[in-house]
Amino acid sequence: MTPKEIFSWRLHGNGHSVEPGSVVAPDERLSYPITVGIGLQHVVAMFGATFIVPVIMGFPTSTTLLFSGIGTMLFLLITGNRVPSYLGSSFTLLAPVAAIAPLAQGRSLLDGASISLALGGILITGLALAVVGAVVHLAGAGWIPVVMPPVVTGTIVALIGFNLAGAAKANVDTAPVDAVITIVSVLVITVAFRGLIGRLAIVLGVAIGYAVSALRGGVDLSSVAAAPWIGLPSFHAPQVTTAAWGLFLPVVLVLVAENVGHVKTVATMTGTNLDRYLGRALLADGLATTLAGSGGGAATTTYAENIGVMAASRVYSTLAYWVAAAFAVLLGLCPKFGVLAASIPAGVLGGAGVVLYGMIGVLGARIWVQNRVDFSSPTNLMTAAVGLILGIGGFSLVLGDFTLGAIGVGSFGALLIYHGMRVIAHWRGTDPHLHTRAIDATGEDVSLAR
Repeated sequence: MTPKEIFSWRLHGNGHSVEPGSVVAPDERLSYPITVGIGLQHVVAMFGATFIVPVIMGFPTSTTLLFSGIGTMLFLLITGNRVPSYLGSSFTLLAPVAAIAPLAQGRSLLDGASISLALGGILITGLALAVVGAVVHLAGAGWIPVVMPPVVTGTIVALIGFNLAGAAKANVDTAPVDAVITIVSVLVITVAFRGLIGRLAIVLGVAIGYAVSALRGGVDLSSVAAAPWIGLPSFHAPQVTTAAWGLFLPVVLVLVAENVGHVKTVATMTGTNLDRYLGRALLADGLATTLAGSGGGAATTTYAENIGVMAASRVYSTLAYWVAAAFAVLLGLCPKFGVLAASIPAGVLGGAGVVLYGMIGVLGARIWVQNRVDFSSPTNLMTAAVGLILGIGGFSLVLGDFTLGAIGVGSFGALLIYHGMRVIAHWRGTDPHLHTRAIDATGEDVSLAR
């Protein structure tokens, strides 16, 4: 495609509305004022998660927002403006970051050395994901469900979330009252409000917890007043260690499954076959994560929140994502905003963490349910059971200077157990319930032939 074709959006209809039964395709647009408004909706949708992840990890929020916007632009360029997606902060890297660079009790920011260690792992993750994207682009994506069936993917997602329980408790212990108020606020807002307010429950819960903590004297705003409104965020160089490989590589499996699922979902909603862009999408996300890891931002991933905005508006124009990305870059160039985010007390973050980490864990179970994983199968049962305990229990494997952390042990353990038991069961004919249905976002059964 030529640059002119990539940066060309046809006007949809009269440019002011979407006809019943139709959608605004990725290569179409509405009028520019309406497109800007939709872009701002995408900013609101992505903001909660993209903002909370660096705050919990102790990363500079302004830097993460800047790389989030730049990463989204890179994604749109590599996919030829044909896959509407926003790249926000990935929750799946919370656990390995906490393992390689744990926050000191009561601190809201990592020191420079700790951030560099975490960035080394993020850099590894991005490079590995980019390699997978290149392989998928050349060889297709048919091997992904073969290597990572739903029982394995669900187990990895679940153990990543539940592995963080101890980190959440450590923050809660610093200020239990702030934590409880934050948790209760999130829960109440989630069930009491629908639409946009309900989707922002975690951010609003953190805001309420922050306000209560400030009234109780738990917030220091002196640095916020001194910070400038406009300026470059803080940048950090990555430091790659042998420990990072074992901690971060398993997360790549989750990011692959997440990206493929989102591209399939968008394809279904737009009625367009986007399979030829799967490799590009993975490659783009990998490069965006690599870029973020090189300078101080959190790892990125495609966002389901923004897919929800598209489903509600029926506008899939990639031009709206350029608007969202531009606003993210502008937020990243506001140091005062970043310092304000860094002032959130540890107790409030602990309360948010209890909710978020639990949700990540339960999302693993959701993968099992959606794909109808049959746990009467000993293979599926043992894969999930042993993998979860290895990951949640903190098991590690040390081989010389190389250490495979709990997430790595649980993730690769689940993969080895599943495929090992599958081979034995097939050879012996002892597992008649081995079949696991794998339903992708289009509703198509992509189960493995057993």
